Order: sequence, then C-alpha cells, then structure tokens
Amino acid sequence: MSGAALGIEIVVVFFLALFLLHRYGDFRKQQKMVLFGTLLAWYLCFLIVFILPLDVSTTIYKQCKNETEAHSAVTLLLANQTAGNGSISPTPSLQRKVCTKPWSYIPDGIMPIFWRVVYWTSQCLTWLLLPFMQSYARSGGFSITGKIKTALIENAIYYGTYLLIFGSLLIYVAVHPKWHLDWSQLQTIGITAANTWGLFLLVLLLGYGLVEIPRSYWNASRKGYLLMKTYFKAAKLMTEKADAEENLEDVMEEVRKVSESIKYNHPLRKYIDTILRKCPTDYQEKMGRNMDDYEDFDDKQNTYPSEKSLTKLHKQVIYAVQRHNRTQVQWQILLEQAFHLEDVAKNEASATRQFVRSFAPQEPEGWVSRYLYTPTVEWYWECQLKQWFYRALAILLSAFSVAVVWSECTFFSTRPVLSLFAVFIQLAERTYNYLYIEMACFITIFFLCTCVYSTVFRIRVFNYYYLASHHQTDAYSLQFSGMLFCRLTPPLCLNFLGLIHLDSTISHQKKEQTAYTSIMGSMRVLSFIADGFYIYYPMLIVILCIATYFSLGTRCLNLLGFQQFMGDNDMTSDLIDEGKELIRREKRKRQRIEDGENRRRELKDRYGNPREDYTRNRNVNSELKETNFSDSTNVSSSRQAMKYTRSSGRPDRDRVELLQDAEPLDFNAETFSDDPLEAEPGSRHPPGGRYLSMSRSRIFDDV
Repeated sequence: MSGAALGIEIVVVFFLALFLLHRYGDFRKQQKMVLFGTLLAWYLCFLIVFILPLDVSTTIYKQCKNETEAHSAVTLLLANQTAGNGSISPTPSLQRKVCTKPWSYIPDGIMPIFWRVVYWTSQCLTWLLLPFMQSYARSGGFSITGKIKTALIENAIYYGTYLLIFGSLLIYVAVHPKWHLDWSQLQTIGITAANTWGLFLLVLLLGYGLVEIPRSYWNASRKGYLLMKTYFKAAKLMTEKADAEENLEDVMEEVRKVSESIKYNHPLRKYIDTILRKCPTDYQEKMGRNMDDYEDFDDKQNTYPSEKSLTKLHKQVIYAVQRHNRTQVQWQILLEQAFHLEDVAKNEASATRQFVRSFAPQEPEGWVSRYLYTPTVEWYWECQLKQWFYRALAILLSAFSVAVVWSECTFFSTRPVLSLFAVFIQLAERTYNYLYIEMACFITIFFLCTCVYSTVFRIRVFNYYYLASHHQTDAYSLQFSGMLFCRLTPPLCLNFLGLIHLDSTISHQKKEQTAYTSIMGSMRVLSFIADGFYIYYPMLIVILCIATYFSLGTRCLNLLGFQQFMGDNDMTSDLIDEGKELIRREKRKRQRIEDGENRRRELKDRYGNPREDYTRNRNVNSELKETNFSDSTNVSSSRQAMKYTRSSGRPDRDRVELLQDAEPLDFNAETFSDDPLEAEPGSRHPPGGRYLSMSRSRIFDDV
C-alpha cells in the first residue's frame, strides 16, 4: 500500500474539484483559461487538505522509528557497560519498542517534492497569474494588448501592498546583526509574508464561521423562522432582480444608439459587433431589424464614440448580462425553496401522513424518488425527522466549535498539554492507531475549511464578487475564490499543525517535523512573528465569535442602511410581508399556468390535435412565399445582386404577414392582468410603459 493511498486521493480530489467547478462555473460559455486556472487553484488547495493527514501519520511513524533507534543505542551502551556482570539485565523500561507501519505509509523523499510542487504552484497562481487573469477576463478591451494594459494598471496597487510587506520583512532581516541573507532565508521571508497575510484573514473568517455554521443548522430546524427568512430574501432579491433588469435595459439602449450611429463600413463597426455578440439574443434580433446598412457614415455630420468609450460600454454589457442571468436563476431557486417550505407547513397537519406538493417537480423523478423516497417517507423526513437531525447536528458542531476556540487559545502550552486536538492525537499515537489519527486530522481540517470556505462563499461585496451555484458564477468571482483558497489553505494547515503540536516553531519541541512544515523553512528568522503574531493573534478569535454570536456585524450593517434579517426590526417585518405577497402572486401565477396546460391537454384529448389548422396555414403560407419570390425575381436583374432583398409590394407583404400570424386562439393563456405586478418578471414593456423601478418606495405602494 506504499504510495497507493496518495495516488487514490490525488485522483479523487481532482474529480471533486471538477464537480464543484461544474456546479458554479459554465464550461460552455466561459473562457478555457479561466476554467483551467480556477480548477488548478481549487485542486491544489483541496490536495493540501486531503494529503496532510497522510503526512501526519507518516511523521508519527518516523518519530517512533527515531525513538526506537535512540532507545536501541542506549540499550546497547548499557549492555556493553554491564557485559562483565551477567547478573544485571536491562530494565523493562529499556525494552525495544515495536513501531507499526501505517497502511498509508508514503516512502521517504516523495512528500517533500510533492509539497514543494503543490505549495509553490499555488503561490504562483494566487500572487501572480490569477490576479492578472482576473483583470484580463473582466476587461472590456477588444484586443489582447488592451486587455493586458488594463490588467497591469488594475494590479499595480495590489502588487504594491504585497511588495510593501515583503520589503519591510526584508529590511528587518538585513539590518539584524545575527542574520545574513541567502536564498533559503529569502524563501522563508516570502513564505512568512504570505502566511502572515493569510492568517490575518483566516482568523476573521474562522471567527464568523465557527458560530454561524452551527447556528445555521439550528435555524434550519425552525421551519417558521426559515420561511420568514425566505420571504425576506424574496423581497430583497426582487429589488435586486428589477434593478438588474432596468440596468440591462439602460445598457442595451445605449448599445442600440451606438449601433445605429456606427454603420457597417465604419472602422469601429467590428467593436460594435463584438459587443452585440455579448448581448442577449432577443436584443440582438431587435437591433438587427432596426439597422440599415446601406447608409454610409459621414465624419462631418456625426460624432462617433471613441474606442475608449466602447471599451467601457463593453465592460458594462458583460457585467449587466451576467447579473441579469444570475438574478433570474436565483429567483427561480428561491421560489422553489419558498414553495417547498410552505408545503412542509401545510403537510404537518396531514392525517394521511403522505407528503403532498403544490406543484409537480419540474425534473423527471428517478428511481430513488419513485421507489425509496416515497410520499410517506418524505412526510416523515420533512415533518418529523429532519428538524431533530438538524438540531443534533447543530449541537455536535457547536461542541466542535468550542473545542477549536479553546485549542486556539491554548495550543502554545506544551506542559501541560491544553489543546484538545493535541491530547486526542497523542492518545492515538501511543497505540499507533493510524487510521484514527488520519480520520481525526481530516475531520478537524475539514471542519476548519468548512467554516472558512463557507464564509468565503457567502461574501457579497456590492455584487462585485459573488459565488452563485447553477453555473451562474462569472469568471471574476471564480478566479477570486481560487485566489482566496490558495492564500487561506496553507496558513490554515500550518495553524492546524500547531494545534496538534507538530510544528516545532510554535511548540518548541524537538520532534520529527512533517514534510509540509519542512518547506516552510525556519520561522526563527523572524522571531517576532513566530513567537508573537502566530501565537497571540489567533486568540482574537474569541472576540470575533462573541461578536458573531450577538450579531454585532449584522446590526451595524442594518444601521448603515444595508437591510439584514433581524426579527425585532420593523423594516424586517415590512420586507417579510412584501416577500410573502410576492411569493403568493408567483404561486397564483404558476397555478393558473398549470390549470391552462391541463385544460389544453383535455381539449386536445377530446377534440384531437388543434394544430392541424396551423399546419395547413403554414403550407399555404409557404406556397404564397414561393409565388411572391418568383414575381419579385422578374422585376429587375439589379435586385438579384443585392445582399439583402426587400419585399415585393405592400399588399403582398401584408398578406404574407397575415398568413404568417395565423395561430389557433388560446383563451386560457394569460393576456390581461389588472395588477401590474402580475406580469412576468422577465417581460419587456414598450418604451412608453417601461418596467418601473423596484425600489420599495415605488413598487410596493399597492401592497
């Protein structure tokens, strides 16, 4: 099994990273370099998390062998000293120890090379390549040179901050009388600077996640609370969705004006075509119908936009389309969640003990839902067992969070050992239970990563960075998440090794070092960081956990005008009522659509296929088109050479359009609505009656 476990985990982690990237990214639309950079960043970070427990078990085995060899040397020395006296035998304490080889033992020399490749590749990605690719992908430039120039300008400040930290540490080592700069010390300074930056952000995110993760599962067991929060999210998302639609319309209007002003033979027309390809399909069709490519441009009469303004417009189009698509998908997902929670509330009082849904699932049911997850099983799970399962899980995670906070504040104490994780590992080390050691290390690291990464996935900075599932994450957010993972994972794992007392820089113990800590170099080069910042800064996690428990950040954001879900707030109650009304209207709308489909299906079964008349009209229409085309070809030979042909005449054109529009009437379709909010969320109104702004001061006046 030597090296087999390492190979299996390398393959499994790759498919895990690929699955997550498929969930958040879009393989068909996004650039291949963006997807490759994000996949590589996530893959390397997940490798560190999964492979580090194997490194720990291998290190414990090596430590046992070193102790056995030292023990044998002492025994041999005592045996030589007592060779003349046969009556004296070695004491039982000097008997030879037997070291059990772990099942996942990795041969010598493999792990140091593996960690160097993984660590330095991830650092090159996060500090050099990903920031540049991030700005390059978001740039609105039309050429490679323009995008590179924009990326360099945007990253100038970013690179300057990192160089400032590295330069400060370099000056400190240079003026220190005990140290002489060489290549290994320069590596250590760079690693220390990166880990210091990552640990600073790590404690902030971890302090939030240690409290919020258990609390989220506890709140998930409270159905009423969860439903109220869903209503609150619906009101906020509807406002954001309407703003995204209005912003998209404004940007498309600007694109239309620019497209009409720049004709087909203008030098800037190729840039307009690039912008149009990024627009939604319906807008492209509208703009294509309104264009007249036979008019030449005249520089004296018209003022044309510059290339710089077109670059800015291109960037606005990319952002507006991405935001509009994301809000549309999020709105549909939120509707499904709200409908499901309302169904759970209704089914709790069911006497039949079978779960009844308001709407049939949109996706076809699989064999699991058909045979195993039956309506009876679903009722027991949703109405009886799920809440107790979430409560038990919340209690377990809370105990884990308390253990992490206690260990973060006491891991520097080696005698006595106060860190709970160090106690558990040392107890397993005595019996050489390597499977328990690896599972304990993996569960601990996985919990820490969940607290940190889930906080990263929840971050929203004015819609500038946001990870959305169902393939709705843009390239900028994907690469930004890869950057954060590469910066947070190495200091997180180094902090974990300190919790279990396998980092001699912090524990000050002469023990075998893991291969992971060997690539970090000696932190003694910067003693004020190793003995000060790395030990005392994690204690701030207590303050952050207390602040998160009392929701101080949420209350501050609410006071600043950022609406947050708070049960004791009038604004929250208003938004809950608004969201409830929005969900109710969407539910009525979907119910009417389903009723119309059912009636149409009944009419089809009773009277046959109502589309036969439509097919007959299409045949007549095609014959009329052929007749008109043959008449128009005989009018003049010059029109045959033109790229675009016009209609043969107004009466014929009217007759063709009349026959083209022949459709069977459907009196069940929704055509009229007394309430303006009953319109489809994605509908487009004419210019005279544009979709109103969804700010609460206007859209909810009639609620």
